[in-house]
Order: sequence, then C-alpha cells, then structure tokens
Amino acid sequence: MLREVTGIRYVTPLREGGSLPGLVEADDLGTYVVKFRGAGQGPKVLVAEVICGELARRLGLSVPPLVVVDIDPVIGRAEPDQEVQELLRASGGTNLGMDFLPGALGFDPLAHPVDPDLASRVLWFDAFVENVDRSWRNPNLLVWHRAVWLIDHGAALYFHHNWPRAQAVVRRPFKADDHVLAPYATRLPEADADLAPRITADLLDQVLALVPDGWLVGADFADAATARAAYRDHLASRVADSSAWLPTGAPA
Repeated sequence: MLREVTGIRYVTPLREGGSLPGLVEADDLGTYVVKFRGAGQGPKVLVAEVICGELARRLGLSVPPLVVVDIDPVIGRAEPDQEVQELLRASGGTNLGMDFLPGALGFDPLAHPVDPDLASRVLWFDAFVENVDRSWRNPNLLVWHRAVWLIDHGAALYFHHNWPRAQAVVRRPFKADDHVLAPYATRLPEADADLAPRITADLLDQVLALVPDGWLVGADFADAATARAAYRDHLASRVADSSAWLPTGAPA
C-alpha cells in the first residue's frame, strides 16, 4: 500500500474541484491536497488517482507523491463550513493525499509550450487510462521547478463505473480534440512504441498493490484480489491493442 500518514490539521477547502478536496497538514510535517472518500463520487475516484498516478510515475511522467491520509473527523471541528464538516464526518479513516507543491503555477498552453515528446507521452497516457479531464478549460497540469506535473486523475478509468460493460469498451477510441496538449503531440506513434510495451502485467500488479483493500471492496467486488485482477485484465487488454484507441483528434 502507499505510505500512510495521519492528518493533524485541516487547513482549508480547495473549491476548484467538484469533490471539495482540502489542504491537510500531516504528522510527517507534510502538507497534502486530500481527496476524501466521503465525497459524492466515492472511493472509485481515489482508486483512479492511485492507479493512474502511479502508472504515470512509472512511465517517467512527473506526478506529486501520493500517500494514504488517515483522517479523524474531529480535525474539522473548527471549520465553519457545514458542507466541509459533513464531508469530514463521512470520511473517517483512509483518504488519498497528493503532495502540495508550493508556488506551483497552473499550466497555460500559451505561456508554457511543451516539448512534442512530452506532450505525446502525456496524451498517449491519458488515452490509455481514458482521462477526459485534461482539456484546455481544465488542464490539470502544474508547472513547478520548470517541469510539467500531472494532477487529478479521478475522472479517468470510467469503465469501472459500469463493470458489466467493461469488457465491451476495452478498445474504445479516445477523442483528443479537447486535450490541452493535442496541438503539441506530434509524436504519438513514437510514444506508443515506447510506452505500450512497458505496461506489463507485472507493472500493473505492482501499481494495483498500492491501492488500499477497503477502496476496492464494495458493490462490484466481494474481495480486493478479485477487484485487482479485473483492473489488471482490463488494462492489459487495452494496452495490447493500442492502435484501436490512439487519439483521433490529435495530429499523428
């Protein structure tokens, strides 16, 4: 599992996202952007964050370190917002934290041109995990220490919201018309040739082992091992036929 820390102070809500993440200080002296499992989208958002974030990291893309944050609801007792207090009460236990990058800038495609190789790798990755939330309206990219960092993958892997149909959409094409990096992604075939062979069953097992069991067990699966096998099989099948889903809205 991911490294676990304990939240000791709820600093402030971050209202940019629909799930109402919050900034939390932890007992390791770190500050984390925390997504709460009690939010409306439920634990599947946290599962997507771990799988996608840790896959991206292993493919050489920059992702802030992820941790499991243990939350005692009482840390929000001084928070005046009733919505936040209700969210914290519903999120006792394990939640997902992403290292806060102080001073990071929001990505602006006009101010931050991206190397074609990097843009193509990010677009290939987003197509693989079906991340529809990297548009020019909401890039979910940060610029920190002159590097581009990927954040917020909760909207990816949307096949897991309907497991009975998951097998039928393994080869679903990815439309990249709206992707913020599509204008720069001119080396998609090269990205595919490099990245697809690296998505092995062993790599997927390593990443899936980082997801807490409690986030995987629920209405869809009675045990975590069955859930991990389902995710592994779906993603392994998808990467085996990358030509079926390579973006159609980006330059090839």
